[in-house]
Amino acid sequence: MTDGQRTAACLVIGNEILSGKVEEKNVAVLAHTLFGLGIALRRVVTIPDEVPLIVRELNALRRTFDFVFTSGGIGPTHDDVTISAVAEAFGVRLGREPRIVEALHAYYGPRCTEHHLRMADLPDGASYVGTSDPVFSTLRMGNVFVLPGVPLLFAKKLEGLRPLLDDGSRFHNRTIFLRGDEGDYAALLETVARHALDVSAGSYLAPAGADYDCRVTFDGVDLEVVEAAVARFLASVSPDVVVRTSDSGAA
Repeated sequence: MTDGQRTAACLVIGNEILSGKVEEKNVAVLAHTLFGLGIALRRVVTIPDEVPLIVRELNALRRTFDFVFTSGGIGPTHDDVTISAVAEAFGVRLGREPRIVEALHAYYGPRCTEHHLRMADLPDGASYVGTSDPVFSTLRMGNVFVLPGVPLLFAKKLEGLRPLLDDGSRFHNRTIFLRGDEGDYAALLETVARHALDVSAGSYLAPAGADYDCRVTFDGVDLEVVEAAVARFLASVSPDVVVRTSDSGAA
């Protein structure tokens, strides 16, 4: 990646993910959103609901990447320990956020219990960002954003963070759809990638029923560099094998 490129990591938390009881769906949404904002998702770590593990991994990730997004473990049950782990990772205490307490009482009414109110715990120094609606705002502690594991809520809260994360930088993508096997282009793609170190190049087999056999993609923050890599690749293959080119990575 280019020097100065913003990077991110995702910490997926939940025994249910590791046991296969629940299918993980948030990483793809996060990757797609961050790519559109010019942020490179560089690492994904999945761990159980264990505070020492969360603290260890969170500290490692937040010291390495510009942003860390957690997924899961912020509900009302005994195994929802993400927020307390965030507080421990930063060495601060937990307190109750009055706005969230009020919102929880309004949502649950007389059914609201102390366990529900645990979702209003806030590490000292943290804040809620992304939206003025306390229900859909996101807890932020330093460069760490704490999101729920429920896919619908994760996506909604992430969308609320878009203005905060958007500094105007973008990735440029070019895709070439080809006939032939990946192996037919492996040596050429390696050569092109070696000459364009600031471009991320990859190849992928086509899905069933596609009108091409494989596709190669070129991503980077400098459009001229990306297009130069594409031109170098196209100059070395026969026009007959090129089905089409595109400025998006869609199949």
